[in-house]
Amino acid sequence: MSDDYGASSIQVLEGLEAVRKRPGMYIGDPHDGSALHHCIWEVVDNSVDEHLAGYNNKIEVDVNPGGTLSVRDFGRGIPVGMHEEYQISAAEVIMTKLHAGGKFDNSSYKVSGGLHGVGVSAVNAVSEWMKVTIHRDGKIHEQMYEKGVPVSPLSVVGECDDTGTQITFKPDLSIFTNVVEFEFEQIDTRLKETAFLNAGLEIVITDNRGEEPHVSNHLYEGGISEFVSQINSHRQVLHKDVILITGEREIEVGTVTVDLALQWSDAFSESILCYTNIIRNKDGGTHLSGLRGALTKSVNSYAKKKNLLKGDSLSGEDVREGLASIVSVKHPDPSFSSQTKDKLVSSEVSSIVETVVYEKLGEYFEENPSMAKLIVDKAVLASKAREAARKAKDLTRRKGVLEGGGLPGKLADCQSRDPNECEIYLVEGDSAGGSAKTGRDRRIQAILPLRGKILNVERQRRNVAKVFQNNEIQTIIRAFGAGVGNDEEDESSFNPEKLRYRKIIIMTDADVDGAHIRTLMLTFLWRFMKRAIVEGYVYIAQPPLYQITKGRNSKYAFTDEERDKIIDEMKIDNPNAKIGIQRYKGLGEMNPDQLWNTTMNPETRTMLKVTVADAEDSDRMFEILMGEDVPDRRHFIEKHAKEVTNLDI
Repeated sequence: MSDDYGASSIQVLEGLEAVRKRPGMYIGDPHDGSALHHCIWEVVDNSVDEHLAGYNNKIEVDVNPGGTLSVRDFGRGIPVGMHEEYQISAAEVIMTKLHAGGKFDNSSYKVSGGLHGVGVSAVNAVSEWMKVTIHRDGKIHEQMYEKGVPVSPLSVVGECDDTGTQITFKPDLSIFTNVVEFEFEQIDTRLKETAFLNAGLEIVITDNRGEEPHVSNHLYEGGISEFVSQINSHRQVLHKDVILITGEREIEVGTVTVDLALQWSDAFSESILCYTNIIRNKDGGTHLSGLRGALTKSVNSYAKKKNLLKGDSLSGEDVREGLASIVSVKHPDPSFSSQTKDKLVSSEVSSIVETVVYEKLGEYFEENPSMAKLIVDKAVLASKAREAARKAKDLTRRKGVLEGGGLPGKLADCQSRDPNECEIYLVEGDSAGGSAKTGRDRRIQAILPLRGKILNVERQRRNVAKVFQNNEIQTIIRAFGAGVGNDEEDESSFNPEKLRYRKIIIMTDADVDGAHIRTLMLTFLWRFMKRAIVEGYVYIAQPPLYQITKGRNSKYAFTDEERDKIIDEMKIDNPNAKIGIQRYKGLGEMNPDQLWNTTMNPETRTMLKVTVADAEDSDRMFEILMGEDVPDRRHFIEKHAKEVTNLDI
């Protein structure tokens, strides 16, 4: 690694023209909020790279009023000298040229998250304006841009005795549509991960949009070991100490380093988070496949060697049940499936991770036989439970439930057979179901009334047979016609491509019971039809809370604030009018026309799409809300009680 990081280090591969036209190719979907927040990650990742290179130990992120955001680091500062080829400052080259940066020749940076040099210039391109402030060589340099175009050359505006870079930008809202405000929780969660992966790096996030600044500070000396401990903080762990594995292998372009932390608990799901050069790869990739292969191989090898297994080998799913793990790879020249770096595709990483983990985990098992036996026993128990679930599923299949052998009698099906335009309403109770059947669009809308509360599947994780035997759940499975289960190797598992309806809409009363039923339904879908949620087929209907009437004029309100606004508007002409307010406690209180106009008409309705911003958080949420740990649930409810609105008891 070279300390000579100057203007001559900056190389250029191509121009910037296409970013504003096709932002999705560079920063993700500009409509769902992912691209808006990806802009932050691209800027922060450059500051993290300075930490990886050994020059920066603090990053400050400020979310400001007016839709702007600032990122400040205390690294070397972007080079400000004249770029020989372009005859403009090196900083301007970095900010305006695609694939420009100091990360292509492995001399200025040994490893880098911002590998492609696309990030900050792409953010500049999709910003209404951006200001770059550089502290370097005793001077403060500054430059403004509008939509990626420099307003003026880089100029000196003052003196300083420190170094670093600050970038402030305002996203161009003509590009970002549905989600146009930064979400503090999302920023905080992502940058908390970044701090965990960079032991000793302090990241301070300040939200300046309220009456008082809200500050969140992250500094974790324990690194990924502390990260895994936090994931398991509310679970009963099998072994107290987190298993740490590290190793490296030489490849043609340099050294690949593998850092891994593992800990098993009594949880039923696995929590494996993957990173390359500190960047989260939410879709995994070759490091994940290498880890999975090594885990299955090493646990089975040890179990057979110590005669802990009776019968067939343990499956990968059995071995990983209850595992929380962080796998972090540092690679001098990684390849990803896209600029958003969601999936690592460097083929050599799979064998490197598998070799390192198999070797080091085998050593750990030999040195800690009691811990190894607990891990094997946990996997054996998982295997037995899975076999029992398979038998229950086979019984369900023989009844014709999985093959859609005859639709359930209570289903009011729609006329269309095109899944892309069909939608099914899961409705609470026969009364609401009757109104929905009468008021619906029969061509594309199917209605499935469900009686009472469906089974809480979270409490049946070791008794899956009870889940498949439940009448209401069998009814849902038959209506969907897409199988059940999340094991993609099993042909009878849930397959979204077989869904008879591409919109699954949960419609319950706007009260506590309705919220409970909605959560039970979502829990079932998450545990047995996860891809329905992950791939965006699940929605929550939003029936109005109030009908406000003045004379013959009626309006509907979905929140208390909207109700008050409507009342104020109605009083403008006649302040003394006896305005009627009806609070809907159940869908059954609405006649079919009202239900259609407010909740079911595709032209006027409001629906919430169920998304999975972070699968691990969702997994933990279902454990807390629907599991058997009563103290944990009470703590969660007490902590978040003040956030509840429209509570109807």
